[in-house]
Amino acid sequence: MLTKLEFSNFKAWQDLEIQLGRVTGLFGTNSSGKSSILQFLLMLKQTKNATDRGLVLDLGGPDQLINLGTFKDMVHKHQETSSLKWKIRWKLNKPLKIPNPSGKRTDVLFQDNYLGTKAEVSFKNQEMKVQFLAYCFDKYSFEMKPKHETSKEYVLQARSQNSADFQFVRQKGRVWAIPSPIKTHLFPDQAKTYHQNADFLSFFESEYESMMDQIYYLGPLREYPKREYQWSGARPLDVGYRGERTVDAILSATIRGEKRSLGKRKATKTFQEIIAYWLKELGLIQEFSIEEIAEGSNLYRAIVRRDKESPEAFLTDVGFGVSQVLPALVLLYYVPESSTILMEQPEIHLHPSVQSGLADVILQVAKHRNIQVIVESHSEHLLRRFQRRIAEDKYPGDELKLYFCDSIQGVSKLSDLDIDTFGEIRNWPENFFGDEMAEIAATRTATLRRKMQEASINNG
Repeated sequence: MLTKLEFSNFKAWQDLEIQLGRVTGLFGTNSSGKSSILQFLLMLKQTKNATDRGLVLDLGGPDQLINLGTFKDMVHKHQETSSLKWKIRWKLNKPLKIPNPSGKRTDVLFQDNYLGTKAEVSFKNQEMKVQFLAYCFDKYSFEMKPKHETSKEYVLQARSQNSADFQFVRQKGRVWAIPSPIKTHLFPDQAKTYHQNADFLSFFESEYESMMDQIYYLGPLREYPKREYQWSGARPLDVGYRGERTVDAILSATIRGEKRSLGKRKATKTFQEIIAYWLKELGLIQEFSIEEIAEGSNLYRAIVRRDKESPEAFLTDVGFGVSQVLPALVLLYYVPESSTILMEQPEIHLHPSVQSGLADVILQVAKHRNIQVIVESHSEHLLRRFQRRIAEDKYPGDELKLYFCDSIQGVSKLSDLDIDTFGEIRNWPENFFGDEMAEIAATRTATLRRKMQEASINNG
């Protein structure tokens, strides 16, 4: 689970530092930088997935998670002389123990439950360059950086705040030069082979890639429902960033006989039953299922029943909101436990009461499936339900982090919403969701004026 994210000079953010909870809510005005926080993580994910190992950062293109354009487009205020810096810290699924390469197998050199990475990328001579790469583990920082500012040769070193017990030891013989890191998270092979005791760096790289593999994304624009779906039997990793693989995911989980529960000591349900349960609880429909049109056709239809008295209908023939919330529900239950889900505007096209209910789904699934959810939203109803659950002491405040993003003269700023045990926000930003009292006052003033005008006409 991601616990902390920092970066500098990314899009509208000059500096960002954010503590992440099991559920993190990002709220704020349009163009305030909310989505950029998610985009930064997606940029690192698609960089990790890039087949071209010569890429420093994969800024995207058509049919990719994101498309950031060029370095100049991406960097804060388009200042190419500025470097992009970041730090990420996450909790490992299980403690990592690094054996002592020069000792017995049972000897442990380092161990910790948390791992962090730091990196810096600059743009010089029309190309990106990794200026710094480090992994932070058990009070040590294992770092790579150029020998000097213009050098293409890098040095590997270990730093510790408390001691310098561990140092990398060069292999005997000629001191060959070490090239730059690969992408922004891999030490070059030479860094390991040219040292006697650097093989363990591969553990850090593996944990980083595993963490990135566990990040899943659902964007704000989702595909329209179809009257029929063709499924080849493939098992998708997720529902797609537009929800285009939602039905594939449902069928894949169904064929494999996957089951889910609503919490500890509660009966398990089939995958389709758990999705149907929540669609009913949210008040959207009474029944839901995916059925094959004809045996062996590989063509399927989503069948729903609006209420007990309604006839069966296709998903395309009921309210649009059902098809839009379906990818969010499926993604929450489909991804493996310990995953991190990034969602943009999951409340889109939903009635206010359904938006509130969706907040409860997110909270419950995050807790009982050990899922982390980072949600970017404009929904007041989503936020109010989060506040309510804190007040009811149903969700620990340290596991639910809520933030407000704002833009001041083109620079994004982050405010940690200070929520007390009663669910009240102590530092409520001005005009967070518009000026509600001003709207009420203006409506009442207009009503009074109209009544006075009508009375004057009637008495005239």
